[in-house]
Amino acid sequence: MATADEPSTGATESEESTWRPSRLALVSVIARKKFTLLVRYPLNTATRFLTLVALFAVIFFGGGAVVGASLTDSLGGIIVGLFIWTLSIVAFSGLSWNVTREAQWGTLERLFTSPNGFGFVMLTKMVVNVVFSFLWAFALLVVMMVISGEWLTVDPLTVLPLGVLTIASISGVGLVFAGLALLYKRIENMFQLVQWGFVGLIAAPAGSVPVLKLLPVSHGSYLLRRAMDDGVRLWEFAPAELGLLVATSTVYFLAGYYWFTRAQRRARRKGLMGQY
Repeated sequence: MATADEPSTGATESEESTWRPSRLALVSVIARKKFTLLVRYPLNTATRFLTLVALFAVIFFGGGAVVGASLTDSLGGIIVGLFIWTLSIVAFSGLSWNVTREAQWGTLERLFTSPNGFGFVMLTKMVVNVVFSFLWAFALLVVMMVISGEWLTVDPLTVLPLGVLTIASISGVGLVFAGLALLYKRIENMFQLVQWGFVGLIAAPAGSVPVLKLLPVSHGSYLLRRAMDDGVRLWEFAPAELGLLVATSTVYFLAGYYWFTRAQRRARRKGLMGQY
């Protein structure tokens, strides 16, 4: 004889069966949209990439003409630094740009009607942005190594985990600015200031000044330089170094997400979602 619990169990299984495809469909749609925007506007995409290549070329050839052979001693660090900076810019500004564009297109309010929830939609957008940024940055990395002739150690088992943890802290900062974009709509000029501030964080001497390891991206940048320039493997780092990176990245990300959720609630309470 069927029990009273059986109908509810069936409903739960039905909900779970529709829940999984919904989440997968969301990821697929956001990824395809991102790819389509890159392909549909090839001139804009190519210009963004060539701008980064030109920036490195100016540093490499211009710096070589000014300081000569001494540039070679820091060339590996420059390549790694620009690689991390490329990742950081996308992780920091990608979600804020998404919010701004959705507001411009008049589709921001529709995201709140998603059965997956607005927060999950935004996190999915962030993950997709980071995945594309890794592809973008690795392509740039190859071009920089070809131009300079400086071949670094790129071990995926080391670079990818360290890169993800490094970007997690910047993503927390990006969530803060995404929340500001919900409230104030246009904050593009602030991006210009903050993204150049990342240069100082990436170049910070975290190895010799331990307190700098507590800043976003600084500790991860230090470990990535050691991994790519000196060939240190992930398992060769001290557990305390990796533990600190995990802890700081987690704290920054959770703090950023907390602020983002508070900002979206305030934006809804003030009726700002449909305004631009």
